[in-house]
Amino acid sequence: MGTETTLIFVAVVGARFVVPLLIPLFPLPAIVVALVLDGIDQSVFQWFGHDPPGYQSYDKAMDMFYLSVAYLSVLRNWTSRPALEVARFLFFYRLAGVVLFELIAWRPLLLIFPNTFEYFFIAYEIVRLRWNPAGVTAKRWVITAACIWVFVKLPQEWWIHVAQLDVTDTLRAHPVLIPVLALLGVALLVFLRYWLWPRLPAPAWPRRLAADPLPTEIDTAAERDRWVSTHWRMLSGATAEKVVLIGLLCVIYGEVLPGVRSTHLQMFLGIGVFVLVNTAITLAVARRTGSRESALAAFGLRLVTNAGLVLVVEMLRGELQLGNALFFTLLLSLLITLDDRFRPVAQVRQTYREPRPAAR
Repeated sequence: MGTETTLIFVAVVGARFVVPLLIPLFPLPAIVVALVLDGIDQSVFQWFGHDPPGYQSYDKAMDMFYLSVAYLSVLRNWTSRPALEVARFLFFYRLAGVVLFELIAWRPLLLIFPNTFEYFFIAYEIVRLRWNPAGVTAKRWVITAACIWVFVKLPQEWWIHVAQLDVTDTLRAHPVLIPVLALLGVALLVFLRYWLWPRLPAPAWPRRLAADPLPTEIDTAAERDRWVSTHWRMLSGATAEKVVLIGLLCVIYGEVLPGVRSTHLQMFLGIGVFVLVNTAITLAVARRTGSRESALAAFGLRLVTNAGLVLVVEMLRGELQLGNALFFTLLLSLLITLDDRFRPVAQVRQTYREPRPAAR
């Protein structure tokens, strides 16, 4: 790979890791940019005459990273508990499917476990632009997810992962499809403008692209720490969810990164131990009176602690691989920091502001 190609590769992959970090603050625009990057990355490489070998697996791993950040931002931002529960199921269902795909490389698994979560996230954030999502019933959220699953994601997953078709090549081979697709696009716009739009309720507020403010009960570090020290336990459902999320994501990356010698079970159990250690650290920090810990300081503390733990474990095993150790340290530290900061927000909303949507 030449210097120019290397720079392009680093820029694209770097963007796929950096852009998702904006999702908690600007949910809709950031996830749309992440989605576009996912769709054009290989085309960009091909424009510069480079097709990275095995990029399909790396692509799925990076997809799950930005979807993991999106899921954690759900915990921070969403005010509708039914929508949050639907999103939780869709996210972990897809995560399980990607893990299975990485383990046995059977492409139909990506059709059986479609990435409905991503478009459901976008649908929620489109609603939140002008309307209050807490006013939508659980039934409507389930119907929304089902429609996305059946009419959007199943055809898309079949096209991409089972039939392995390319849009550009297909249109070149069958140019008659171009006016057909154009007519379908016009029909969709007419439907949205003249049927759906008049039936929508009056907007609840001006357009909102930035995330909503945190609940007043937990909008400072001290309030978050008081909540954590009072309500969190080492062994809990929240800790188990964190172990599954981060453990399975690391199994995916362990499968695609070169030089990882741990078995999948060893990887998952090892990550589980790290999560428990970090949870203990979180509880210890939260019990300090008057904490004013910033997000950057929290990440820095976590990074230093996990770097020490990872390096000690790797040296005891006699298999120090600095590159992989640093990568997993960054991944662990980032996701655990986001989880620790965002999960209490969802818990506070469920405790103090249980939504009671009116039937519609």
